[in-house]
Order: sequence, then structure tokens, then C-alpha cells
Amino acid sequence: MANLIALMGESGAGKTTCFRNMNPAETLYIDCDGKGLSWKDWRSQYNKENKNYVKSSDKGIILKALAMAQDTPSIKYVIVDTFNAVMVDDEMARMSEKGFDKWVDLAAAVYGIIAYMLRMRDDLTCICVFHSQTDRDDYGNVWTRIKTNGRKLDKIVLESKFTTVLLAKVIDGKHVFEVHANNSTAKTPLGAFDEDTVPNDMVEVLKRLEDYR
Repeated sequence: MANLIALMGESGAGKTTCFRNMNPAETLYIDCDGKGLSWKDWRSQYNKENKNYVKSSDKGIILKALAMAQDTPSIKYVIVDTFNAVMVDDEMARMSEKGFDKWVDLAAAVYGIIAYMLRMRDDLTCICVFHSQTDRDDYGNVWTRIKTNGRKLDKIVLESKFTTVLLAKVIDGKHVFEVHANNSTAKTPLGAFDEDTVPNDMVEVLKRLEDYR
């Protein structure tokens, strides 16, 4: 079973930039937003010629890319950025459809990708990037969680499918990851991190998690 990590955060919180130090030779980047990456010269690192960059929000194409990663031992990390593009594009494609079925199909598309990841090689780490949403409960408490489309996905509670959920934030002008719940669904394995926040660098987070295992 592959190791799954969820990364959530608002736009501008550093979700994409945190991958700047990843090794392109070991990484497959699935760019669902189609906006490209957020550091200089990224195109020389991730491109079709290197067979490590796929630009699509289509479930079928994403699953095909995952199957390729599964069969390529040199790939150790798969990044899907962002899952919300998969949700929104699927919803927009079904705008003319009415009824409950389209929301079931939407949930099935997202759940199907994550379920496939869970069956992938043990030495693979899949990092799923999401936007976050912050709500206020009936008692006035603020709570930040993964942003989804439709109640079906809310009922699944996507965070439950991941052992690690990171929240990208900007605190005092610094980009960090929240690794423990602080009015959020952030979580990491018990004992992996003593501090509540760590620097915005996915390579460092992965090293800490690998050392913990």
C-alpha cells in the first residue's frame, strides 16, 4: 500500500512551491490546474520529454499516469495538484445534468483515484494537493478542512484516507506547514513531529516521515 499525504491550503499559502526541492528524476507531477509550477526553470525539470509531467484534470488520464508510475520503479513520488480541479472540471462538464446522480459520480471520480493510490507500490508516496475551506460551527468555533464539492465527498471525509494531512499557512510572513490539529484537520503520525509547524519544504517533511517509519 502506497503512503498517502494530503496537503491543503488557501491560494498563495505555498502548496505548489513546497515541491521546489523534490528530485524530478524520482517524481511524477500531475498538474490538474494546468497553471504550471511556481519556481524558475521548472520546465527544464518537469516536462513530457522527461516523462514526469502530465497536465490534465481528467480522471481517466490521471489513472493512466498513476498506472505508469506504478510500473516505473524509478518513480518514488507522485504529486496530484490540485484535486479540486478534478472536482470542478467534472462538475462543470455535468452542468446540464440534473438530479443526485451527478454528485454520486463526482464523488466516485475523486474516491476512485484515491482508492487506486492506496493499492499502489509500498515504496511509493502519493501527495494529493487540495484547497482548504474554513467554516464556523454552531458554537462559533473556526475549523479548517479540505475543500470539497458536494455533500457526498463531505460524508466520505477525505482526511480519513490519509495518515498525514498538512495545512499550508503563512504565519508572521513565513510559509509553513501546520502538522498538528489547531482548529484544523491537520494530522501526522504520533511522535513524528514534536513541533506544531515546520518549514514549507516537502523534502524535509518526507525525510522526517521516512526517518519515523
